[in-house]
Amino acid sequence: MSAPGRLRGARLLLGAAVLLAACGPRPEPFHQQRILAFGTLVDVSLWEVDEDRAEEAFHVLGQELNWMHDAWHAWRPSAVTTLNRQLQSGEPFVPDPATLPLVDISTDFALKSGHLFNPAIGKLIALWGYQADEPGKTPPDPALIADLVRQDPRMDDIRHDGSNLRGRNPAVQLDFGGFAKGYGVDRAMERLQAMGIRNAMVAAAGDIRVIGRRGDRAWRIGIRHPRQAGAIASLDMEGDENISTSGDYERYFEYEGRRYHHIIDPRIGYPAQGTASVTVVSHNGALADAAATGLFVAGPREWRATAARLGVDQVMLVATDGTVYMTPRMAERVRFEVTPPPVVLVVP
Repeated sequence: MSAPGRLRGARLLLGAAVLLAACGPRPEPFHQQRILAFGTLVDVSLWEVDEDRAEEAFHVLGQELNWMHDAWHAWRPSAVTTLNRQLQSGEPFVPDPATLPLVDISTDFALKSGHLFNPAIGKLIALWGYQADEPGKTPPDPALIADLVRQDPRMDDIRHDGSNLRGRNPAVQLDFGGFAKGYGVDRAMERLQAMGIRNAMVAAAGDIRVIGRRGDRAWRIGIRHPRQAGAIASLDMEGDENISTSGDYERYFEYEGRRYHHIIDPRIGYPAQGTASVTVVSHNGALADAAATGLFVAGPREWRATAARLGVDQVMLVATDGTVYMTPRMAERVRFEVTPPPVVLVVP
């Protein structure tokens, strides 16, 4: 339901980010609704929209987001699971229009990232148990991990033959979870813009897109602290921007004193090490989401070169030792919300 004025003086935790709401009167209509999709609550906030149009927008977005969730689900019967079966056959086939854009876009990102962002490793994800609602409690058999790594599934194992696709590596199993929310948030915002809405925020866990302004101020977004409650930093966003954060706190289990999170390094088959979270700001939600995953895997030593290949220049990486690495453009706009502030390295 719409909730004009409900957020006065509030701080909303949005998965990997925090919306920091300023206090004060709100003369223009403000509405918010949460929609369950992509396995999370998607927060939709509208400013300067009357109640009837807000209700229509929430209804349209609910249908759109749930269609995307159902079509792109990697583990329940869906267009993606059908696509995976077709790829296993090794024979050419005509792909479902619901999945072809995901294949094309994610292949481009995978190649640019040097395959550190790799949606083809669905079998590794399943081996670790991260396809389930609750992850496993112990690491999988190292021999099984090594076997999948040896088979080296990649997005360029999927060949385009005219209007057909064909799989050439049976180890490929697609899971678009590393960027589907960012792509979906983009599509949701495009629907709002088509309805004439000019000031809005759509937030799906750590993937957020804003357009316009929040009344007389920018949208203030907080970046979640990877090791304690609340925000480690914040920044103002306005116009048309996306922010995406990937963190090792989202899905993980601990075994013998070690954290095993869901962001798998495809080079070794184990959770990526050295990174606690990565935040990327871009004008493309799918790119921001994919880059946050790829840069998380790249880690403190390789993230800058990987960001350059992907074409993103607003990045903040929090290492597991607490050091914060940032690009110069990100450093210009970030405000730290913790005392004392962390050690920061700005990398040109």
